[in-house]
Amino acid sequence: QVQLVESGGGLVQAGGSLRLSCTASGRTFSSYTVGWFRQAPGKEREFVAAISRSGGGTYYADSVKGRFTISRDNAKNTVYLQMNSLKPEDTAVYYCAAGPLGTLATSHWRYDYWGQGTQVTVSS
Repeated sequence: QVQLVESGGGLVQAGGSLRLSCTASGRTFSSYTVGWFRQAPGKEREFVAAISRSGGGTYYADSVKGRFTISRDNAKNTVYLQMNSLKPEDTAVYYCAAGPLGTLATSHWRYDYWGQGTQVTVSS
């Protein structure tokens, strides 16, 4: 069992930056692929980024590539999402998710554990 807690969301102006954190409980965090997803009002949950168990592999949605960076520190049981050059269309609730996957999955149903989400609002 893994419990995930996101933090770092908030209100920022367009062009600004935020860093989200996803901290996990449990001693086997390094066994899990971790993904970030987001959901805006009235829209489906969409994939943002994923990172492999060791942190050596990453994958991004086209909409955030070059602006967002996912990383992890397994010693701290934490995954980060550095978000730069934020746009109003990045406004959403951001969720982290973990699963014992061998690939960088982009489908939310592949992940077993989810955090409660953190709100990111980008003003124009």
